[in-house]
Amino acid sequence: MGKMRERMAAFLNNRWLVFVAAMWLQSVAGIGYLFGSLSPVIKASLGYNQRQLARIGVAKDLGDSVGSLAGVLCEILPLWAALLIGAVANFVGYGCVWLVVTGRLPTLPLWAMCILIFVGTNGETFFNTSALVSCVQNFPKSRGPIVGILKGFAGLSGAILTQIFALIHTPDKSALLFMVATGPSMVAITLMFLIRPVRGPRQVRKSDQSNFLYIYSICLLLAAYLMGVMIVQDLVDLNHNLEIIITVILFVLLLAPLAIPIITTFYLDIISPLEEPLTSPTSSPTRGESSSTQKQKQVEESEDEVLLSEIEEEKAQEEARLQLLQPSERKKRIAQLKAKFTYAAAKGGVRVKKRGPHRGEDFTLVQAVVKADFWLIFVTLLLGAGSGLTVIDNLGQMSQSLGFDDAKVFVSMISIWNFLGRVAGGYFSEIIVRDYAYPRPIATAVAQLLLAVGHFLFATAWPGTMYIGTLLVGLGYGAHWAVIPATASELFGLKNFGSIYNFLTIANPVGSMIFSGVITSSLYDYEAEKQAHVHRIRKSVFVFDGDVLKCVGPTCFFASSLIMMSVCIVAACLSLVLVRRTRRVYSSIYGRGQR
Repeated sequence: MGKMRERMAAFLNNRWLVFVAAMWLQSVAGIGYLFGSLSPVIKASLGYNQRQLARIGVAKDLGDSVGSLAGVLCEILPLWAALLIGAVANFVGYGCVWLVVTGRLPTLPLWAMCILIFVGTNGETFFNTSALVSCVQNFPKSRGPIVGILKGFAGLSGAILTQIFALIHTPDKSALLFMVATGPSMVAITLMFLIRPVRGPRQVRKSDQSNFLYIYSICLLLAAYLMGVMIVQDLVDLNHNLEIIITVILFVLLLAPLAIPIITTFYLDIISPLEEPLTSPTSSPTRGESSSTQKQKQVEESEDEVLLSEIEEEKAQEEARLQLLQPSERKKRIAQLKAKFTYAAAKGGVRVKKRGPHRGEDFTLVQAVVKADFWLIFVTLLLGAGSGLTVIDNLGQMSQSLGFDDAKVFVSMISIWNFLGRVAGGYFSEIIVRDYAYPRPIATAVAQLLLAVGHFLFATAWPGTMYIGTLLVGLGYGAHWAVIPATASELFGLKNFGSIYNFLTIANPVGSMIFSGVITSSLYDYEAEKQAHVHRIRKSVFVFDGDVLKCVGPTCFFASSLIMMSVCIVAACLSLVLVRRTRRVYSSIYGRGQR
């Protein structure tokens, strides 16, 4: 009995259980990606035109991305409290929207509806921040896979929630709002005491690679399953029993990762986390080498790293020359410099200046925002992810302008490709830093080039390009949300990761406001007015969508897509600048493990 209690305690404190619980939370946390399904209900019930609905969309984007409050609260409150706040915000915001849409509350002015949408969607930032902060702290040496998988499930949540709603089988479209208000809040409250940093060593273990491969397999199977279900549902009307079977299989796939903490806790003779050695598997002593010798090497490496940090500040050119020396000569030269530096400091000949943390150490938000690296990340995220979000928000109008009656297939496709982009971005960027010690932002540059090609295909509007463009934009946009958080944690540390990451996410709605709210909408209206003028001259019927002019044809998004293609190319160039600036720090963080 006592052994079983120990096993249960170990299970509840298993970092893989925390990761799985965070995956479940993220699978219902991407509420913003359901806006394409929610907006027609709000528009029809409240009589909004397209411009008013666009303002609701901007409020949604702001709520989804402005997570500064969530970041701060996650640093000063326990994570369960932050999750509870997010659950309340989600329930109150979308719950009030549901009451207004169904007539249970009087109709509110547009600005009040924007506030409600903002509050409801802002609850999502508490879910995201709590999941990322806890899991990145539990797996500090596997940030790429962790962030990629968690953000991937957030991107896939739109398709998951849509499938669950299909099970309800109700003609009342406003019921989706009720599900959005209650479902994520209930999941967050259920899991809020599981999602937290746990005690014990957090280095890479031998079993981690196989565990991540298993989860990646589940992710790919889940994406393929949802894609197949989407295609079947689009072609055939399924009865309710089949919908139940489809949803049960979906839940089985979501529960499958739970096998990892169960097996590692109950079926394997593992070492207790409190008894496990603090050294990583890759740094274990070799045959014939005592543990004291190994510890001495680690101390020497640590001293060398600290010394090189000082040399980088005081003697940058000398440090560059050190990198070219052979290891034995380099060690001898370091010893000489150390003696010289210590003697000079003791004599007062050297003034040691405290200039704040170096790259890779723990920054506060104030210390981070004065760094050029921070603003390079911010601007590339604004240009890249902002243009991708513009496509996501305007996918309905883009498909309609090219003659597609229903945009549901493209909304579901971009959700799935967004998911795969996040998972792939985390996986491949981790290979880049682990195997080659090369800066992770190179993956951001690749993602932005994918976005540029996708925008170009939308501009050309050739047959079939709508499908390929959706694929590329989904992959490129999703990859940003796996690579950027991991990059920020590596350059600015984990201590204040929540506030730094949430400040960076502000770039997403800012980019959306520029590209969608100003450029794309203005050019769309301009083309629509030109078409309406031509119809007036021809004494034909006006081209209206309700009381709003409707644009038809490839010209509607031609210019705006070319503009977004151009800014994505600029973003890729800026990412390459960041790669050049951070090569040394990535070599320091990951290169030592390769020798």
